[in-house]
Amino acid sequence: MTLPESWIAHRREDRELVGWIEPESDGFVPYDLLGRPRTPQPVDWLAAEELLDELGIGYLADIYALRTDDGSWIRARIVEVSPAGIGVKEDDFGDIGAAVASFRVPFPIDDRLVPLTEAPGPVRSRFL
Repeated sequence: MTLPESWIAHRREDRELVGWIEPESDGFVPYDLLGRPRTPQPVDWLAAEELLDELGIGYLADIYALRTDDGSWIRARIVEVSPAGIGVKEDDFGDIGAAVASFRVPFPIDDRLVPLTEAPGPVRSRFL
């Protein structure tokens, strides 16, 4: 996907991209790097900037649950994020020699990838 033309890149002080802000009606909607809206309704510009600055990029290092083609859930980590798609790999618990499956999911993210704590079913891992 290409970004909507209305999305304005927001960078923190060190110039790291932390999300986008989209004008909507008489406010603004902040989007994170996964393309998720971060407020339920538009907020003012300053609030959108502050939210993205506070959010940062740390959530990209969290553990996620990925729904596979057969409907099961696996532990996963994000390895790449761009408007062209999101790269995800099976969580290998830091074993650099492990052969793990990798996946591409769409941007903006859909319900195939959720924070581990929000997985709607059991999550498996070959490494536990």
